Amino acid sequence: MNKHIYILSGLGADERAFQKLDFSGHTVTFINWITPLHKETIESYSSRLLGQIETTKPTLVGLSFGGIVAVEIAKQIETENIILIASAKTKNEIPFYFRLAGEINLLKLLPTKFLKRTNWLTNWFFGVSSNDDKELLSKILVDSDPAFMKWAIDTVVGWSNNTKLDNIKHIHGSADRIFPICFVDYNVKVNGGGHFMTINKHQELTKLILKNV
Repeated sequence: MNKHIYILSGLGADERAFQKLDFSGHTVTFINWITPLHKETIESYSSRLLGQIETTKPTLVGLSFGGIVAVEIAKQIETENIILIASAKTKNEIPFYFRLAGEINLLKLLPTKFLKRTNWLTNWFFGVSSNDDKELLSKILVDSDPAFMKWAIDTVVGWSNNTKLDNIKHIHGSADRIFPICFVDYNVKVNGGGHFMTINKHQELTKLILKNV
């Protein structure tokens, strides 16, 4: 059965993070990130994204930050399914040290140029090791908007959601270093999967996503 799937990519990422997944037989729309307003809340931002959704009871697939936004969208409209990948459902699944860093404004000291380049640390966090994966991650970060990324990071660490939606399927990697699996109440575990597993475990991810849409 053909379904219309709306995909929300990760923080600073775009549809390239899903380029190896096969959604044959389904209609796919990638939600485009828009520029956040000054001090805009995630609730307001998510509401402004609704104009890109033209289907009644859509299926949402959200990666990382995109999963958090998918949750906020689903709090505003009726959805058929929500599939989260390497993400969080509530504030309690955000690592406490990220939330602490947000409370003391530590992340505001993060230099913009740090967000635009890859190094051994970013590669380690994202779980990329092959040269091709490193090159793709580098291109995605170079093309990202640092102002959006800073807003999104601040939004994630300050996320206050406690609402647990019933129609979420949460796919999480055992080796995720950004949202470690020990903090997450997941439905499906991907052994060895990291934060970039839509690329380096794309065959397994394709099967898991299509099984749950």
